Amino acid sequence: MFERFATRSYELERLDKGDYTPAEYRRWQREMWFIHRIFGELRALRRTLFRDIQAAGDGDVSVLDVGAGSGELLRELAKWTAARKTFFVGAELNAEATRTIKSDTLAAIQCDALRLPFADDSFDHVFCSLFLHHLDDDDAVSLLKEMSRVARKRVYAIDLNRQPIAYYLYKALGRVFLQRFTLEDGALSILRSFRPVEMVEIANSAGLADVRVDRSMVNRLILSGRKIS
Repeated sequence: MFERFATRSYELERLDKGDYTPAEYRRWQREMWFIHRIFGELRALRRTLFRDIQAAGDGDVSVLDVGAGSGELLRELAKWTAARKTFFVGAELNAEATRTIKSDTLAAIQCDALRLPFADDSFDHVFCSLFLHHLDDDDAVSLLKEMSRVARKRVYAIDLNRQPIAYYLYKALGRVFLQRFTLEDGALSILRSFRPVEMVEIANSAGLADVRVDRSMVNRLILSGRKIS
């Protein structure tokens, strides 16, 4: 029963295949924000990136969110740091999502996450959330390399932990309030995700230093590290 959790699944999610209608995608965006807010991404962001921004003092800060979706996490981060001068950018491949991100406080660019159109050391911090598991192992390493290339300080990757309890609880609870597209892709996301030791391995392969993998509720792992100077 649990053999399927021993190694990552490489079955593509519908989101990655583009196999969804515009209406399904819009509902997916709403449901994902509910999941972000209730089940962990905001908590994970506060425990890591926001904590490090606060610890750095009152100076200017710049942040890039890679695979930003509709930009909701960036919006929350902008609220938390409203008292200081900030430059926040969402990088997203989906054109509709890119348009959604843009606002008075957020910039957005449509681009390939593995080929970020920024110079080295362009941002203080670079993060991604629930994005790493969409990639195969080699591309996950490439993503972390590219994130660290454009980051002056640390990079952060918030993602799921591949474990049976989370998988079966998600499927049971998700049937109550999620559309089929979100439910099925979310379950597959857990099967595609990394375990802590695997996260450390890809971070080491990407050449990151001072690597940490922290756990956060609910079923979240937070990989962080910095480039080797």
